[in-house]
Amino acid sequence: MRGQGMADILNVLVLIVLLLYLSFEVVVADGNVTLESMTIFTTHEWFRRNPTVYFQCQEEKKVFLPDVIHKGVSYSFLGQESWQPLTTLYGTKCKRCGFYEQDTIKADDTFFEWELCPKEFSYPDGRYEVFQEKEFNATFICGDCVPKNSTESDALKVDEEEEKGEDHRVAVISLILVLVLLFLVGLAVVAYMNWRRKQRADQQARFMKMFEDDNDLDAELGLKDYLTIAFNGGIS
Repeated sequence: MRGQGMADILNVLVLIVLLLYLSFEVVVADGNVTLESMTIFTTHEWFRRNPTVYFQCQEEKKVFLPDVIHKGVSYSFLGQESWQPLTTLYGTKCKRCGFYEQDTIKADDTFFEWELCPKEFSYPDGRYEVFQEKEFNATFICGDCVPKNSTESDALKVDEEEEKGEDHRVAVISLILVLVLLFLVGLAVVAYMNWRRKQRADQQARFMKMFEDDNDLDAELGLKDYLTIAFNGGIS
């Protein structure tokens, strides 16, 4: 029963730690990333005149760009095409993404792969340009990736505050874990002391019972009276 009680206390403490962690989570709006313009400077497919270009982030589906078929041509987009948005950024997390060219024989060719991060989108319109020499030039838009009603310095300040908030959250969780550990150690010490106290009480009870049993045995055998008479006779 004592072990079950300690397990219940531990479960409650773990639940408290999780709730405190969630309460310190930074809430940041998610942002859809759309392609505003793109120009390819080369193609990699040998046996097809028009390339099949697509965009893809790691562990996400391919987003084909059906209009991008000629190199050296600047293509502009409204952001409302059927294949838009390209991806969605969540909070402050980056994604590993890239532009690729589908190949009919060998593995697909890569124009360029990079880390697509929310902080790369500039204030105030949320634009982000990627240029890879001899490969492509593309401009992305993610309005929700930029804090609203702020300046560039304010955006940097928000990043710094988020980092401080992250450090504070880690410090709070570390403190809670230390307190939980100390609490569990205290419970273990108290349980050990109670066990030792009970053990001593049991030993004392057994000793008293043995002493009483010896007295009863002497009375039954009449040794007590005999010893008393012998002792008194010896004195006289």
